[in-house]
Amino acid sequence: MILEHCDIEIDPNKQSEFDEAIVRGVETVIARSKGFRGYKVNHSIESPARYLLMIYWDTLDNHMVDFRGSPAFAEWRTIVGPFFAKPPVVEHFTLVSKST
Repeated sequence: MILEHCDIEIDPNKQSEFDEAIVRGVETVIARSKGFRGYKVNHSIESPARYLLMIYWDTLDNHMVDFRGSPAFAEWRTIVGPFFAKPPVVEHFTLVSKST
């Protein structure tokens, strides 16, 4: 399984609108994508403009090829893109260890 880690910065004055948009975008667009396994969204306490979106994929290609190469990616960006203060920073991770 692959973890997509997306560091997002928005205008903090639009927090409530973004909270709704990011959940709607993931649940109605990304969740339909091949290899999607789940997600979490966290909002920073110390930096109100900052969010972390973590999406679990079966494979890296499920994110980078299947999703990003599909019309769903443009649909997702239409929903959340207007809130971005700058382009999100995206990285992919594999699991080394976890607690039970």
